Amino acid sequence: MAAKGYCYSGLVMLTILMIMASWASSVHSYHRPPARNSVFLSVPQDSDPSSPQQVHISLVGNDKMRISWITDDLVESTVEYGTSAGFKAGTSATGTYSTYKYAVYTSGYIYDVIIGPLKPSTTYFYRCGGSSQEFNFETPPPQFPIKFAVVGDLGQTEWTQSTLDHVSKSNYDVLILPGDLSYADFDQPKWDSFGRLVEPLASQRPWMVTQGNHDVEKMPVIHNTPFTAYNARWKMPYAQSGSDSNLYYSFEVTGVHVVMLGSYTDFSSGSDQYQTRTPWLFVIIHAPWYNSNTAHQGESESVDMKASMEDLIFGAHADIVFAGHVHAYERFTRVYKDQANNCGPVYINIGDGGNREGLASKYQYPQPSISLFREASFGHGELEVVNSTHTQWTWHRNDDDEAVVSDQVWLQSLAANTGCSA
Repeated sequence: MAAKGYCYSGLVMLTILMIMASWASSVHSYHRPPARNSVFLSVPQDSDPSSPQQVHISLVGNDKMRISWITDDLVESTVEYGTSAGFKAGTSATGTYSTYKYAVYTSGYIYDVIIGPLKPSTTYFYRCGGSSQEFNFETPPPQFPIKFAVVGDLGQTEWTQSTLDHVSKSNYDVLILPGDLSYADFDQPKWDSFGRLVEPLASQRPWMVTQGNHDVEKMPVIHNTPFTAYNARWKMPYAQSGSDSNLYYSFEVTGVHVVMLGSYTDFSSGSDQYQTRTPWLFVIIHAPWYNSNTAHQGESESVDMKASMEDLIFGAHADIVFAGHVHAYERFTRVYKDQANNCGPVYINIGDGGNREGLASKYQYPQPSISLFREASFGHGELEVVNSTHTQWTWHRNDDDEAVVSDQVWLQSLAANTGCSA
């Protein structure tokens, strides 16, 4: 079959850019310093249109993995896998494929195959769609310790490349991304570029993501459905967690429960998202509820969601709430209702992955007493859950292209704090 098209007409692109410029000027009222150059990864001209690209994996239940990839030409929705490199006969699984349209753009064929059951702490080798190209991943461990890499607002710039390089050296088991993935912002080929950029990491370890404002891509007249590209390209295990939407879900791995919430979908007390009650430990949102940066102050996605769900999060004894959106790093103490509270979650803002908009470098002064550490630098975080009671959090600043440990803290789980029991 012929390759799918990736071309925009000049008139349509001009219209989109004008609408984007108008939208951006109305949303962003503060100045950010410039980031490094953007990057765009194209498919090599001599590549086989049936070859898998943009390969990434994600957790499904306790012992399964979702394999996702894209091709230009239609191939079989199958994945072969085994526990040795160059395997000749392994296990195979069949899934589905889909495409989507956005204005004059038509995506490639997007495949979604779930494989398993899989053994923990095991390296699996796999091939997609009958291709001879072989990938591999390692499943998470069956017991503590487990390490998470956490990075928000990733984008695709030279800073992004630096962040991904540092993350690749962290020996993480699962990556968590609290929204704003590609920064395509309506320009759909940038989603393809982003998929190619993260493939070396995302094909080897599960990436669990939630959506941000730059992933909405709803445009009057031109495209009225939000999250079209995000939902098509980054399917998460929402159905397995009892959710009815890819925009919010939960998953459990190695004794850790993680709830991924949507800042840009219904979070009112009567919504399906609000009713997702599970014994979680970590909560992931995009728009932060606590923030002493001058950027993104007073936005409804933060203020209204906090008012609607803070009691729920507090009552569930969530240990950490990770957020993105603000392009800087900040760690708060345990907080509830704007006051330090030993039974509240630690709030960490980590929207510093490497986006093209640059850093949010201005903070409010004096620094609030509940804000313990803040810095406007690009970087990533590592969360090592050592056992059922203690975890170590470190934030690594990308200083002069070297990952510098700039903030570090040990935390005790609220479940182990008898003073915070229900």
